[in-house]
Amino acid sequence: MRVLLSAYDSRGGVEPLVGLAVRLRELGAEVRVCAPPDEEFAKRLAGVGVEMVATGRSVRQLVTGKVPSSPEGVPRRAAELVAAFYDKVTAAAEGGCDVLVATGLVPAVAGVKAAAEKLGIRYVYASYQPVSLPSPHHPPIPRPGRPLPPDVTDNRLLWDRDAQDAQAIFGEAVNTHRVSVGLPPVDNVRDHVFTDRPWLATDPVLAPWRQPADLEVVQTGAWLVPDERPLPAELSTFLDAGTPPVYVGFGSIPLRDPQDVARMAIEAVRARGRRVVVSHGWADLAPIDDQDDCFVVGEVNHQALFRRVAAVVHHGGAGTTTTATWAGAPQVVLPQGGDQPYFAGRVADLGIGAAHYSPTPTVDSLSAALKTALTSEVRARATAVAGAFRADGATVAAELLLAADSQDRPPVSV
Repeated sequence: MRVLLSAYDSRGGVEPLVGLAVRLRELGAEVRVCAPPDEEFAKRLAGVGVEMVATGRSVRQLVTGKVPSSPEGVPRRAAELVAAFYDKVTAAAEGGCDVLVATGLVPAVAGVKAAAEKLGIRYVYASYQPVSLPSPHHPPIPRPGRPLPPDVTDNRLLWDRDAQDAQAIFGEAVNTHRVSVGLPPVDNVRDHVFTDRPWLATDPVLAPWRQPADLEVVQTGAWLVPDERPLPAELSTFLDAGTPPVYVGFGSIPLRDPQDVARMAIEAVRARGRRVVVSHGWADLAPIDDQDDCFVVGEVNHQALFRRVAAVVHHGGAGTTTTATWAGAPQVVLPQGGDQPYFAGRVADLGIGAAHYSPTPTVDSLSAALKTALTSEVRARATAVAGAFRADGATVAAELLLAADSQDRPPVSV
């Protein structure tokens, strides 16, 4: 069986496809992954022996502003993504492909969906967070430049508005391309690409799908694969030299003033009497002095590192939150936007850390959040939640994809 996975996303959106690809291959499938052309994605997939098809522009350059970006340019970039993913997926599926799995930005997913229709291939849409899927239990994530109306509190009405916004933003680009390849236009791009049976690749304790709901969501569990890469020798030496440090990192988030954020975070950790590991991330965080209680890392095995730290301070992206929860590390979440406030709330509600909802903390406010996260009670709760974490999500998803009879409908919650 041949499976093609695709994502136009940052590292947190590509990493789950690594886990799914590894499990699929272990079960005998041929797997390829369409992902942005960033070097870190190519290296990660090559490291597990999975072929990557570079698709679209560099996500890192777009996120960090090295590629000019403006609201006026959204329709043009959307059209580029639709065409790029349609063309690359169509070419990658040439010679036979049994199923396409898509995640990431709507226009990229729309290109994959169009390729699936044109080629007559099974298509699955997957989300890494429940709040991106329509539900009466939560509002939609506001789309750029289109805030939610403050006078509307009915979630179903807000999701209707979200569908209209998605159509206004992406409809022309998606439909122009669809017509150009001989497919009919669609009047609801969001629901078209999501389908009425999307998959949810999240742990059911950390990020559950609440019932009753209108969508028939298949929650597989998070798509993980054990990372066997050793930690760098210098980092291991630092970890061994004292008490567990606090990790600080913001992944692919382009912080407005990374120097000030690094200063604030390091001083807050020091105020709690802890050493600190700082991750460069896409914001290029750096140490503020040459004291030996601070160690800076780049690309590193987070699964191994998070099991050795006292707490993880991060932005609340789905990938980092999932890894920290699986590792049993207490967390302090400083959400910057998107799905991150949801994950901050889940960390607080589960008692496995603290949520700092202001995206611009002070030394004192972050130190106070760390005080909560570093208690023995939070550590014990984080350990307990990690013990209940379902690490078989990639296996569940792979087995569903490889089911001999694609007409068999697996249970909605597996």
